[in-house]
Amino acid sequence: MKSPAIFDRTSRGRVLFPRLAGPVLSVIVLAFAAGTSLWAQSPGEVIRLSSAIDAIVPANARAEQVADGFGFIEGPIWIHDGYLLFSDIPRNVIMKYSPDGKVTVFRRSSGYGGVVPAGAIWGSNGLTLDRQGRLTICEHGNRRVTRLEKDGTITVMVDRYDGKRLNSPNDLVYKSDGSLYFTDPPFGLQKTFDDPARELPFSGVYRVKNGKVQLLVKDLTAPNGLAFSPDERYLYIANSGPTKKLWMRYEVKPDGTLGAGVVFYDVSNVKEDGVPDGMKIDRAGNLYCNGPGGFWIFSPKGEHLGTIQLPPLSANCNWGDADGKSLYMTAGTALYRIRLKIEGIRP
Repeated sequence: MKSPAIFDRTSRGRVLFPRLAGPVLSVIVLAFAAGTSLWAQSPGEVIRLSSAIDAIVPANARAEQVADGFGFIEGPIWIHDGYLLFSDIPRNVIMKYSPDGKVTVFRRSSGYGGVVPAGAIWGSNGLTLDRQGRLTICEHGNRRVTRLEKDGTITVMVDRYDGKRLNSPNDLVYKSDGSLYFTDPPFGLQKTFDDPARELPFSGVYRVKNGKVQLLVKDLTAPNGLAFSPDERYLYIANSGPTKKLWMRYEVKPDGTLGAGVVFYDVSNVKEDGVPDGMKIDRAGNLYCNGPGGFWIFSPKGEHLGTIQLPPLSANCNWGDADGKSLYMTAGTALYRIRLKIEGIRP
């Protein structure tokens, strides 16, 4: 397999990094372990399962590829100044995509400050913004969540629970009160669940408020993407397996902790490739969740309205462009976008 290239700040034809067959292969092997194959049937096509999707997706709309040539991309987030950031995990960088199509490096050593070992996926993963517009980063290699300050310095928000190092923070979201919620599966560790460097025997979901770290959920095997409902009454969490592939819904209590979880939608028996991963929500409460075959669109009541089909290794999504009606989606080496009728919720 030909290893993709990353382009530099001035020319799309000039290779910025050497070929990284080992790390790229590592990501693909990880995806295979989750049940992902090497091709999708109709990339970009929207499968319509309910007439309700007509109020969301314009007729004949398709997802378009807007950039390619990365290692494995994740964590897209729209920045208020008018551009998209996303993580290239195996190459340990955060990339910047401008609406004019220009792709540049935004931040190097985004998830690990040293030399990344061959085969390791130690770059940044999930990205989001706090209420002050500061970038908050899940760092795989450093096993922590950090915040990029306006002066360029880094603040470590959390790197341990109960005195033990986190696994590899994966995805994150802020609540309107400023508290941060994040998931911590071991996917960034080289031997994942069996890595000897793993200090916590579970994959947790945590809350950080005023410097205090709270463990909220510890019974999910691989918590991944997460998102609040528009009124913040519920927190949705994706579980990526290895046995249970589903989305959970938790009631959010007044103190920010979570009530008992209920299964929102279960795809454990779906034979199509892919697992629950990143998710986002629009202002009507519809969910856009990476899953088997692409991004599944659900109503707030859990009705599967349709699926945006993408190539394999699709992972995460976020809202972008000036009106917030473009859904940007990461899928393996490429970035996709689809224009929708409804505005999404974004920081």
